[in-house]
Amino acid sequence: MDVKAPITDVKGIGSQTEKKMNRIGVYTVGDMLLHYPRDYVLYKDPVRPSELLGEGHCAVIGRLAGPLALKRTGRMDLVTARAGDAAGTVELVWFHMPYVRSQLKQGEAYIFYGRVKARGGGFCMEQPEIYTWEQYQEKKRTLQPVYAQTEGLSSKMIAKTMKKAFEELPAFEDGLPDAIRKKEELCEYHVAIRQIHFPNDMEHLMEARRRLVFDEFFFFLLHIQMWKEKKEAALNHFPIETETVIPYLLSHLPYQLTRAQKRCLDEVICDLKKEAAMQRLIQGDVGSGKTIIAFLCMALMGENGYQSALMAPTEVLARQHYELFVKLCQEYCLDRKVILLTGSLTKRQRRRADEDMLMYPDAMVIGTQALIQEGANFTNLGLVITDEQHRFGVRQRERLAGKGLHPHILVMSATPIPRTLAIILYGDMDISVIDEVPARRLPIKNCVVETSYRKTAYEFIRKEIKKGHQAYVICPLVEQSEEIDAENVTDYAAKLKDYFKGEVSIGCLNGKMRPEEKIQVMEAFARNEISLLAATTVVEVGVNVPNATVMMVENAERFGLAQLHQLRGRVGRGSAQSYCIFVDNAKSRESQGRLSVLSRSNDGFYIAAEDLKLRGPGDFFGIRQSGDMNFRIADIYQDADVLKAASGYVKELLSDDPRLEKEDNHKLALALEAEGGQFLGI
Repeated sequence: MDVKAPITDVKGIGSQTEKKMNRIGVYTVGDMLLHYPRDYVLYKDPVRPSELLGEGHCAVIGRLAGPLALKRTGRMDLVTARAGDAAGTVELVWFHMPYVRSQLKQGEAYIFYGRVKARGGGFCMEQPEIYTWEQYQEKKRTLQPVYAQTEGLSSKMIAKTMKKAFEELPAFEDGLPDAIRKKEELCEYHVAIRQIHFPNDMEHLMEARRRLVFDEFFFFLLHIQMWKEKKEAALNHFPIETETVIPYLLSHLPYQLTRAQKRCLDEVICDLKKEAAMQRLIQGDVGSGKTIIAFLCMALMGENGYQSALMAPTEVLARQHYELFVKLCQEYCLDRKVILLTGSLTKRQRRRADEDMLMYPDAMVIGTQALIQEGANFTNLGLVITDEQHRFGVRQRERLAGKGLHPHILVMSATPIPRTLAIILYGDMDISVIDEVPARRLPIKNCVVETSYRKTAYEFIRKEIKKGHQAYVICPLVEQSEEIDAENVTDYAAKLKDYFKGEVSIGCLNGKMRPEEKIQVMEAFARNEISLLAATTVVEVGVNVPNATVMMVENAERFGLAQLHQLRGRVGRGSAQSYCIFVDNAKSRESQGRLSVLSRSNDGFYIAAEDLKLRGPGDFFGIRQSGDMNFRIADIYQDADVLKAASGYVKELLSDDPRLEKEDNHKLALALEAEGGQFLGI
């Protein structure tokens, strides 16, 4: 079986399972292998029923206190029992599993593993797995993968299918040079890809992850550097000859740019006048004012007769940029055509947009990935701006740049990457930093609390909504997981509706919703038709809602600090005081120490630097950081040491063989040119 084969080639995958797999982005066998586990179940020492402290996954040891009861209700068989000792018992429930009665004997001791729920003053465990003492000791030595799933496709089903795929796959050819692999003491690729899914133990998992992280960084940087070499000779075909529009707009804006914004704007204008085409990254914290810089630069290109394009990561954000730019052009009497190009346009709207792009050689074009698709034809593209660059792969950036004759490239990112890492990741670009926030914005007030604070937080949210403001509640999961103990947004939205009992309009948003559904929810929130939005991290680069003043993040311990900082950037965008409440479910000294960094500072670059210090080499469970530049498994904060090592090898390799023409590098060149690389997100 080949990795490019459709997933239906894997035994057991029919048309129905194929459709479900497609929903999570899995189409080929290779896609399956790259659907890495999001977490792993670690089987802990069992406890007695009397030692249970609360809800969550655990193993309970006890003797069956009586015979198992079978109830038949309609189409469902329900088996119930109690297990424990004189100090306490736990109720056990199995649905659709009548055969369990023949597996268990009254008076015998077993270990039951599953999710414990509080019920009637005691605890209940539904659908528990059953083990003897010996079986459980063996289980404790293993790590069970937990996959991102979808309706009708559980993590266990994905794991079962993954095992079948591995049974039929040959060993992969290793694209990484042997000398580098041996020097870094990395395991072979075929070992790493198997162990990341089904690790023998924690040590093997760490080795597998390090190899895959190294590959992602190495091939990403190699691709960037080779692309840089090709581009460096690109001349500036769109020189700036007049720039009267900049001072005109600056004199009419209702506020003054910060010193950092002015410095950044000057650097961009200077680049646009050089002999070579611009390649610049603007790093600016959330709310630092990057969008107005983009508008000024696009207005300048239009004044000189050139088109410019701004690519946003979501349709909601693209529409918001479009509406803002149209408004600014009208307010300041700027005779400039602003064109919107997104995937949801009707055929008539798309045809009109295409015609406008041909008719207006000085237009501002704003859109999503529709900008890089075939049929999106620019006539005079002089400047390409990508907003939130980490949301786009390198090849996407290339494709947009390829729409013109070596246009200027400007990348904007709100991800607070420490400068040492930014220089490595954006080795093909000059870097500008906007390190000031406009004075008109009040600093966000932050607090880290335990779960017992929830009711107080809800009442605080109610109080803010009564003032006319809005709020977010962020959950790490879309829906309840069989393996992960964390809040899911689907159930949480229902919980909020039950608590507020119709007093507050509540919406729900997650990444699995259809694009048009997400747009409807976010636009309703922007119009204040929804007062309280329960969401996953999909709001991280969402619509700008200045009226939102509160964000509450559940299971904050599962997120990286930089991502939490990005999330709280959704509030504090208006003139009112804003607040962020981080709920720490872990209640450990380590998690409290990490989260306290957010209470101490609203400076994204400081937070990113602290994150580098605080995240240990084994700290990779939970939600990966944002700003990961589409890496599948690597994290630029946690894996900074691997990133630096990979960068060193890339420089050494290309200084010796700039075009990868030597025989020793033949496999490497093939891996780099393969679609997606050697299973890479480049």
